[in-house]
Amino acid sequence: MTTEEKLQHFLEFCMEDARSRSAKMLDEYTAALEEAFTEHQQNAIRRAEQQVELEKKQIERETNKKLSLEQINIRREFGKKQDELKEKLFQELLDRLTEYRKTPEYKALLNNQARKALELADKDFITIYIDPQDEEKLKDLSIPQSAELLVSEYSFMGGIRAVIPSRHILIDNSFQTKLSEAKRDFRFDIKDIMGGEAND
Repeated sequence: MTTEEKLQHFLEFCMEDARSRSAKMLDEYTAALEEAFTEHQQNAIRRAEQQVELEKKQIERETNKKLSLEQINIRREFGKKQDELKEKLFQELLDRLTEYRKTPEYKALLNNQARKALELADKDFITIYIDPQDEEKLKDLSIPQSAELLVSEYSFMGGIRAVIPSRHILIDNSFQTKLSEAKRDFRFDIKDIMGGEAND
């Protein structure tokens, strides 16, 4: 083998080795780039998912806040409407009581209330008051000597009030008191629009 052939062979060997090393380096670099790209992609996807999750939570918080405010407004309107209906209901009840006071049944009620008050007083002196608007019914009430029957100075919408001074007892069977108690304790028995029971 001549020197020129040896040089040619050496050159080819070197070139082949260089190509082989270059190809290997290129493959390693490409693999490293692909790994970096994959990692970058995964990080980007993870960041995007985290951002989406944060946005979802923010939207949920905003939605819940708006929903809560809307529920408060609805409850307020609901309560207002209930109050209006309650007023209307008790006004109608008052009108019916006014009509009832014109009936014979009302006279019987007054007599019954007076009788029960007398039973409670037993032998003690008792003063029974009737409403000023019921003055014409005074003659219809049968009261024994141990009791005094008076027309009250103040209207209490019907019924009777009585006092047993010796025992410091006030008997209040007035329609005014009964209506006030009924109004105070009145609750609508309906399902709440937000779920559950509504009792106001």
